[in-house]
Amino acid sequence: MNDRLDTLERDELSDSVYGLPERREYPMPDAAHVRAAEAYFRYCPEELKPQLARAILRFAAKYGVDVESSTILGYAKE
Repeated sequence: MNDRLDTLERDELSDSVYGLPERREYPMPDAAHVRAAEAYFRYCPEELKPQLARAILRFAAKYGVDVESSTILGYAKE
């Protein structure tokens, strides 16, 4: 799977694989998508960044992705 999902693929994903499940944004069904979520983190609304940062770290651990972004690590502590 690459880091692009079409509408049908996104619709088939469960809420549990999204960084922001209530909005169904930032899907992370695999390592490539964890890296994409990390790259697009700056576009997340400010008030949701701590939640997304924690989700990125959770999925990164699951898929063996190293997250080195000090921004994401900082928000995850909030």
